[in-house]
Amino acid sequence: MLFQEKLIHLVKEKCEIDPCISACMMYGSFTKGEGDQYSDVEFYIFLKDDEIHDFKSSEWIKDIGPYDLLFFNEYGTEVVVFANLIRGEFHFLPESDIEIIKSFKDTGVFPDTESMYIYDRTGKLKACLEHLAGDGPERMTDDNVNFAFNNFVNAWLMGVNVLKRGEHARSLECLSSVQKYVLQLIRVRERNVDRWLNATKNLERDLPEKAYGEYAAITSSLDAAELYKAYSTALCVIEDLIRVLSDDFQCDMDLDFTCKLHSYLNEVFGN
Repeated sequence: MLFQEKLIHLVKEKCEIDPCISACMMYGSFTKGEGDQYSDVEFYIFLKDDEIHDFKSSEWIKDIGPYDLLFFNEYGTEVVVFANLIRGEFHFLPESDIEIIKSFKDTGVFPDTESMYIYDRTGKLKACLEHLAGDGPERMTDDNVNFAFNNFVNAWLMGVNVLKRGEHARSLECLSSVQKYVLQLIRVRERNVDRWLNATKNLERDLPEKAYGEYAAITSSLDAAELYKAYSTALCVIEDLIRVLSDDFQCDMDLDFTCKLHSYLNEVFGN
């Protein structure tokens, strides 16, 4: 049994004996049949409203397993690094917030909502989880395609501008956003959009070799010449995506505009 599976079992046992806990659900890889020895464990744990202010998450998590770090990340999620370096994410919320689960419907596909169920004494959890079942949000839309194209331009211009200024580190940071939006459009073309919000997850398995090569071609080190090549190649990939996707979607961006971007890039870096 994986250590993560033991943790899941311990969380369930802890919820069952702790009178402060109203309900608990799990999300992430282990609810999608993708969990392995490198995966995180992730939970939403709901407490009785009158217990939430006196609740000590550090003590509760310590009963699950010894850890080296416990902190809040930039999204307000409580993150624990267990002693064997397995990561856990915990959201502790009042029972009155349990309906927040229904809002997860907009984030993706939940193929097995029963696997998300850990514990419930409210009688509300199963209904909330059932709300998540079925197809996820429609990603293959004009709005989503144009969102990705437009945000590509925004990230691309910023990255090229700071590259021209000589800020290679900042340009590399911007390139990661360029890659994200290109990859979303590639997934639309490949009709593989279940991981729209986390587009790099399982990329090696999700994309055919040629599509994966397109993504690989827009990666770079801090070298100025490599960065220029990555930004130039990204435009070429975008042009191919415009040609293909314009058959099925109303694309705001056209090839005349990408030619303008090529010219702008080559003002400094072109041959």
